[in-house]
Amino acid sequence: MLDAVDDLHAIIDGTIAALPVPAGDPREIERLESALGAGEQIDDDIALVIATSGTTGVPKGALHTAATLAASAAATDARLGGPGGWLLALPAHHIAGLQVLLRCLRGGFTPVVIDVARGFDPADLIRGIDAIEGPRRYTSLVPTQLIKVLDDPNATAALREVDAVLVGGAATPILLQQRAVDAGIPIVRTYGMSETCGGCVYDGVPLDGVGIVLDSANADGVGRVILRGPMVARGYRNVPDHSAFAVPGEYRTDDLGRLDDGVLSIIGRADEAITTGGLTVVPQVVEAAILSDPAVAECAVFGLPDERLGERVVAAVVPSTGATIDPERVRAVVIERLDRSAAPRDVHIVDGLPLRGPGKVDRAALRRSLS
Repeated sequence: MLDAVDDLHAIIDGTIAALPVPAGDPREIERLESALGAGEQIDDDIALVIATSGTTGVPKGALHTAATLAASAAATDARLGGPGGWLLALPAHHIAGLQVLLRCLRGGFTPVVIDVARGFDPADLIRGIDAIEGPRRYTSLVPTQLIKVLDDPNATAALREVDAVLVGGAATPILLQQRAVDAGIPIVRTYGMSETCGGCVYDGVPLDGVGIVLDSANADGVGRVILRGPMVARGYRNVPDHSAFAVPGEYRTDDLGRLDDGVLSIIGRADEAITTGGLTVVPQVVEAAILSDPAVAECAVFGLPDERLGERVVAAVVPSTGATIDPERVRAVVIERLDRSAAPRDVHIVDGLPLRGPGKVDRAALRRSLS
């Protein structure tokens, strides 16, 4: 990545149109180049085509200009306390990782990069933090990386010294948040996506210039999240007239959320809801209940076909370090906090969860492996 600094500056200036692809993965490179029209005509003001981390077979590419990227960087700097040096610990072909590099260069600093091609090692994080330059020091992690850091006292101590740790890519469980806060790590929970230049809502509060609307909210105040602001993408590459961008400067997400005194809580995704026995179960709500048990480090809830129920609720859980998980206890926690209909019929104890993008759980892969 450090060999590509000139290209990164050209993205910032808007003098090129770049499509980041994962190095060393010829099949994915070919897939992205083909689906997103690498080398084909593109509008003059497009600076970046960034692939989304969705589960559909054909990738979409969010179209960003120098202006949308600049708006995102300025809003982030304003919220965090000013420009600074950044440590990259995420894949740079996804928006979260790429933004680490672009924000750092825009601020006039050289990014520090650690290699995560073969996995994340907290020891590399320690060395990387020592090398960050600038009056302020930042990094960005996904929840699975934060878990590894908190299990390593030396890495925890090093991360405590930075000015902010953006945590996103997937929901951060409450117990994990509390562990990080108790350890003195300055975490900032982020919400956003490729279509919004990455995170545009920090700790539930929108960045400057960002608006949040809930479409078709129910009696509980839960509706589909619509994000507005100057960092919203122009649209998708090679996907004309997409309804998600029906209004310029506005992106209609697939997320369900609620606003409480201006603070956004994401409840789950509309397209991942499970219909079981005629009832609708939102996986993320069940996951939050399961993760209230300290014995559970990570979990994913999904639906599998069932002749009687249509779909049955299934959970894959990863034990906390040194902990033992009792499947009956998992079910009991859900019944106690939610309802019997939401309790998983099957509980699979696994060593880790498959991921897509920088940190999102790949529920489709779980369905394939555990069906």
